[in-house]
Amino acid sequence: MRRQQFLHGMAALALAGGLPFSARAASTLKMMIPANPGGGWDTTGRALGRALVEAGAADAVQYENKGGAAGVLGLAQFAQGAKGDPQALMMMGAVMVGGLITAKPPVQLQSCTPVARLTSEYNVFVVPAASPLRSMKDVVEQLKREPASVRWGGGSRGATEHIAACMLARNVGVDPKKVNYVAFRGGGEAVSAILGGNVTVGGSGYSEFAEHIAAGKMRAIGVTSQKRLPGLAVPTLKEQGWDVVIGNWRGVYGAPGISGEQRAELADSVVKATRTKAWQEALAKNGWTPSLSTGKDFEDFVEYEFSSLRAIMYLSGML
Repeated sequence: MRRQQFLHGMAALALAGGLPFSARAASTLKMMIPANPGGGWDTTGRALGRALVEAGAADAVQYENKGGAAGVLGLAQFAQGAKGDPQALMMMGAVMVGGLITAKPPVQLQSCTPVARLTSEYNVFVVPAASPLRSMKDVVEQLKREPASVRWGGGSRGATEHIAACMLARNVGVDPKKVNYVAFRGGGEAVSAILGGNVTVGGSGYSEFAEHIAAGKMRAIGVTSQKRLPGLAVPTLKEQGWDVVIGNWRGVYGAPGISGEQRAELADSVVKATRTKAWQEALAKNGWTPSLSTGKDFEDFVEYEFSSLRAIMYLSGML
């Protein structure tokens, strides 16, 4: 009888939120991925989910994809539907920051709860293997002759690859407003467009193109990093003569209205997840650079990113 009373008491505490997040039995985390399947956020979110399970922070993770508008549609759904839920997480990153700056939607990121930055990644530009354009120099020459003829494919408007294309145009004396950028709702759509020759140049994180580059279906022609990426024999745009350096990063936010204690528990779970074998394997497989940050450091970083990206986008003629 005592055991039964104890179990009933524990269950009541868990339902009331009285037990620590990590102590709740049969916990299921809900992961909002504000993009279509197959892209960087999707890959990162599912890798984090596996790591959270391996770390014992959850028994299972339930994923929901909601693509569109640089993650803004998923953000709106998450902000409305997950209020006060301490077991809800949302993937986000530099792409969402850029989308929020350009779209200025009614729902802002500040309504949700910052938890942790996870990774950093630079953009790789690629052309289809059959493209007559063999290098970024070829692309630039065509861009200067006829800007509209170069179709740049990538994530949503305001994504880092979009900003990089505008920065490059400005560097070579082309009006950034003439950049013919084709936005896709997810990495899978962008990859299909590149392989099908429906865009001239594609841009994204290396992890989204890696298998196609390795298989010889895409040719990498430039990276937006300061120095060459380890293990990737692709010249940076800077070493090719254009001052274009911009990085992508990804992180997670919690639901609106959770307590400081619940936020700290989520951050602690994410930190534990990043120490697992599953997460380390994901970093190596996808070429992600770990850049873990939590608490006020992460908050300050996001605030800086808003001001920094806004300035870059203004100078690039996007605002």
